[in-house]
Amino acid sequence: MGEKSSLMFERAKKYIPGGVNSPVRAFGSVGGTPPFIKKAHGAYITDVDGGEYLDYVCSWGPMILGHAPQAVIEAVNRVANDGTSFGAPTELEVELAGKVVEVVPSIELVRMVSSGTEATMSAIRLARGYTKRDRIIKFSGCYHGHVDSLLVQAGSGVMTFGIPGIPGIPAELAKLTVSLPYNNLEKVSEVLEKEGDSIAAVILEPVAANMGVVLPRADFLKGLRELTARHGVVLIFDEVISGFRVALGGAQEYYGVTPDLTCMGKIIGGGLPVGAYGGKKEIMECISPVGPVYQAGTLSGNPLAMAAGLATINALQASGLYDDLDKKGAYLEKGLQEAAAKSGVTATINRIGSIMTVFFTGTPVTDYESAKTSDTGKYAKYFHNMLDNGVNLAPSQFEACFVSVAHSYDDLDRTIRVAEKALAGL
Repeated sequence: MGEKSSLMFERAKKYIPGGVNSPVRAFGSVGGTPPFIKKAHGAYITDVDGGEYLDYVCSWGPMILGHAPQAVIEAVNRVANDGTSFGAPTELEVELAGKVVEVVPSIELVRMVSSGTEATMSAIRLARGYTKRDRIIKFSGCYHGHVDSLLVQAGSGVMTFGIPGIPGIPAELAKLTVSLPYNNLEKVSEVLEKEGDSIAAVILEPVAANMGVVLPRADFLKGLRELTARHGVVLIFDEVISGFRVALGGAQEYYGVTPDLTCMGKIIGGGLPVGAYGGKKEIMECISPVGPVYQAGTLSGNPLAMAAGLATINALQASGLYDDLDKKGAYLEKGLQEAAAKSGVTATINRIGSIMTVFFTGTPVTDYESAKTSDTGKYAKYFHNMLDNGVNLAPSQFEACFVSVAHSYDDLDRTIRVAEKALAGL
């Protein structure tokens, strides 16, 4: 890594725990020093040493239009001239809320917040207040932000660093969470039959993307919808990653399954700090000031994020955009599969639309346990081989890579050529 990034990392460690503000950025699971990014445009990011990288992290998903798209930048600049935060209602938040209700099937009312973590935390509280029950079901390997009760057998950084338990979370609180295998409908049915009257909610990523990309089995989401409805349990889809990525209406539109509540983040603000949760009117009206369940936030609905979100959704409503993204995703997947076969490296690739993960395992990856069969040492070598040749991937085996509108077929071809060398070097 460049000298300036190395020096910056050492300086950061003096002021920030581990030198980073989010753990996986520290390159702990792949080794080495992270590049410090100075700017980004289109499909490329540039570090402080002047190194340019073809980017497949895309700020962990939200840069679906590419970095610094003109429409979003113009919208943010225009609004910033009139102030960045008021702590008061604005027309922009009403416009964005209307857009979200328009495009996301499950959402009749929506509340804006400032992060995906805040969205899932609030949705869980709302589900508990609505049902008058305390316990929740989540799925091993699904990550829903750093909410205490949702870090039980979580994905993302928790899985990346192999943390078995999280200090700071009271055992009594952890006991309120039941963690079950993803894609295992039988286990959910078993728990709900025995203990359904104590379960407030089932929360999941409808397309898991925090243990790497793991797709739901054909009957999994529909089965969850039927089971939760039967037992009066709130079904929550965490679409922080899949929302606006898998389809404009999220995974729920793609699979034709409507949850009771939906959590969103990242992409809903065009990459600015933002989140949202919404769903059925009768549930959402339990939130203050209409109902007794309290949740608040000074920066919720701030004008910069709302303007960026509106510009992003307006662009995503363009005809043919999702078909184009899916074709690009399929093209890259095919090229990577051929590169792995040519090099003799065993790999499993999971993809949906513009999201994918290359797992270094010969086992089909359908849940947390099968994802953990991946060779993380091999991934670390692959990651650095790619980075050294100008292609930026997630610094963890258990994350996704993202294709954006800005990625050209020339970019994809370059990526495949680099991957051939990177895989051969293993």
